[in-house]
Amino acid sequence: MTVERSNHSTGFIAKEMPPRVILTSMDWEADGKQHGYLSVPYSSDDSAWGAVRVPITLIRNGEGPCVLFTGGNHGDEYEGPIALRKLATALEADDFRGSAIIIPALNPPAVQAGTRVSPIDGVNMNRSFPGKRTGSVTKMICHYVSTRLLPEADAVVDIHSGGKTLTFTPFAAMHYLEDPDQFEQTKAMMHAFAAPISLVIEELDTEGMFDGVVEDTGKPFIFTELGGGGTVTPQTVAIAERGIINVLRHFGIYHGEPMDFEKEEVPPTRMMATPDGKSYTISDETGLFEMVVNLGDSVEEGQLLGRIHSIEKTEIPPSLYFAHRSGELIGRHYPGLARPGDCLAVIAIDDE
Repeated sequence: MTVERSNHSTGFIAKEMPPRVILTSMDWEADGKQHGYLSVPYSSDDSAWGAVRVPITLIRNGEGPCVLFTGGNHGDEYEGPIALRKLATALEADDFRGSAIIIPALNPPAVQAGTRVSPIDGVNMNRSFPGKRTGSVTKMICHYVSTRLLPEADAVVDIHSGGKTLTFTPFAAMHYLEDPDQFEQTKAMMHAFAAPISLVIEELDTEGMFDGVVEDTGKPFIFTELGGGGTVTPQTVAIAERGIINVLRHFGIYHGEPMDFEKEEVPPTRMMATPDGKSYTISDETGLFEMVVNLGDSVEEGQLLGRIHSIEKTEIPPSLYFAHRSGELIGRHYPGLARPGDCLAVIAIDDE
């Protein structure tokens, strides 16, 4: 509500303005396909009355389930932006019963810069949920997603990859959930996505993640890690495209003819888990990282995974890093340089 305040020194009446808000031209009740933007106020040296625009597509045909798909949460992860951008163009409302909200680049400044965090405010979007209405650009986007878009959705798929610093055997993932019904619904959606691996994950760092905001509402949420190294492959983009369509079909939303990538034979998803901190190997040193096993290799507890070599001194032997459990290497540090705190390796176990 607007509040008027009297300024006795001037005689003018000043109005207390409402907080900044994100604007959009989207009509959430209209059938058809709409392409538009979320307009996020951002006054800068380059544009005094400017805004950051977040492209968004809404495809709707009558009542029915709604799935929110997001990519580009981190700006150096490209499977989501590419696959969602392609499908936002290709999909038509006539093939829908229900709706999909598609945001290929949830964090446009970071995607444009090719960085994990936004160059505008230095904020990691996926550590900033549920956001803040009057916060920085990143926090405003998080708040809008949490308070305006999430209530529209029955389920959420957030597409990630390893970015510039990690690379993974492609997987779709969910968290351990206390509610058994929510767990089973989420697991069914994860299986429907049908990535090479379906992973139930215990993560090291979850504060401020999109995941928890959705899970707290009781709705199914899955995310992916579809590769890494700051690039894509034909295979990882195809996994993303196929998974998105699989989820839409799983909820009975999409009824179109099979797309080319749906006709390809793919092996069934493999159920795995990272149940605790023993799945992760973390660096204690700075140096040149030498990985001695490959993604997809089976490893035994105590097996050598890699070495970190000192850059400055040749007389110092390398530091050795070993597996804390038996399983399969599904993730690894990507750059040749490691620093203390870097995740060097992720080991998953079969979990039926």
